[in-house]
Amino acid sequence: MALLLGGTIIGAEAFLSGCSAPDKKIGMAGLNFSPDDISFLDEVGETILPATASSPGAKEAKIGEFMKTIVNDCYEEKDQKIFVDGLGELNDASKKKYNKGFLDLSADEKHAFLVDLDKEAKDYVKKKNDFDKQQNEKEAAAKASGNKAFKKEEMPAHYFTMMKQLTLWGYFTSEPGATKALRYVAVPGRYEGCVPYKKGDKAWAT
Repeated sequence: MALLLGGTIIGAEAFLSGCSAPDKKIGMAGLNFSPDDISFLDEVGETILPATASSPGAKEAKIGEFMKTIVNDCYEEKDQKIFVDGLGELNDASKKKYNKGFLDLSADEKHAFLVDLDKEAKDYVKKKNDFDKQQNEKEAAAKASGNKAFKKEEMPAHYFTMMKQLTLWGYFTSEPGATKALRYVAVPGRYEGCVPYKKGDKAWAT
């Protein structure tokens, strides 16, 4: 997923280490998402991964609830703020372009709007990756020269990158996503290193 989206998955490290570090404090205490926020995130997720004749959409995977859980439990405070502020930024961008909020857009308008927003986010990620590389090089040079005063700067993540990452992550690891959008075998049999594939076949979840 990181390769697909052009960057690291925000919150994944905390998610993977959660069982071994139960006392580690992540993010802001008492961060709340209203039912309207969850519905808004469901709609964003459904626009990214809509229901089709052969597979359910992100709403069926309760993607808004998944986003809330990961942002609350796994995001650092700086990323939580970006994500929460991003709800308003996305809606404001919709109003600026269409003179109406995201939820009031037609399905086609929502799709076109998020396609443009996705391009904006991808361009931003490229700049962020270049910036991070430069900062890493400066940090290495500072360490080599014994400069202990150097402090690495950071570019914040793009809020839509977070929403898209969480949509894909949550959907394809959910029961509906894994069993209906992908092919799933609850108890795999023997290992087969070469399985015939026909164009159009679903990918395997297991």
